[in-house]
Order: sequence, then C-alpha cells, then structure tokens
Amino acid sequence: MHIIINTSCMVPIYEQIVDQIKTQIRKGNLKENDILPSVRSLAKELKISALTVKKAYDALEEEGFTVTVHGKGTYVVSINTELLLEEQKKELEADLENAIQKGRRCGISDEDIRSLFELILEG
Repeated sequence: MHIIINTSCMVPIYEQIVDQIKTQIRKGNLKENDILPSVRSLAKELKISALTVKKAYDALEEEGFTVTVHGKGTYVVSINTELLLEEQKKELEADLENAIQKGRRCGISDEDIRSLFELILEG
C-alpha cells in the first residue's frame, strides 16, 4: 500500500493515513475484503508510531470502511464509492469556503483569490 506522510503540513498524520486509504478505496486500489498491512508493519514502513497507525485504523473502522478481525487483521468492507466521493467533495468544499473567507478577511479581492486558485491548480 502506498501512503505518503507530509510532516510539514498541519494535518495530523493519522488523518493523512485515513484520507489516503479512503481515496485508495474510492479509486478501486483497495477493494472489499482486501487486507490492510498490520499496524506494526505500516508503522515501520512509514517510520511512525504504531499508536498513530492504530488510531487511523480505529477511525476507519468507526466510519465503516474497515473491519478488524482479532488475530487476523484489518479488512476493507463493501463501500459505496460514489457516496464516499460525495463525502470527500463536501470536505473539500468546506475547506475551500474557509480559504475564501480567510482571503476576504485579509482584504484579498475575489478576482485575486480566483487567480491564486488557478495558479495553484496549474502547480
């Protein structure tokens, strides 16, 4: 499983893991009944605490994306990928709204915000 941790961003590491696993499920890279790496092996691979991976796996299970079978591992469950995409779009929309509001509070015009957004997209 390919997960990239960005230690310089403000998003907690466990949330980065959760988001990337959800995206892999949505894209079909992880399918129903696929087993996730063990907590210890993923922690070793990412060079992070096993407790951080455990927190991510617990969050995924709480949200209904995985199920953990004691002694066997953590498995992907059947997910409505369209519903997942809508959830991710809602989160993105909220983040964009926050960025726009912050820009306006700083006195940046909507046109400048739009230009910045387009510049970042070209990035």
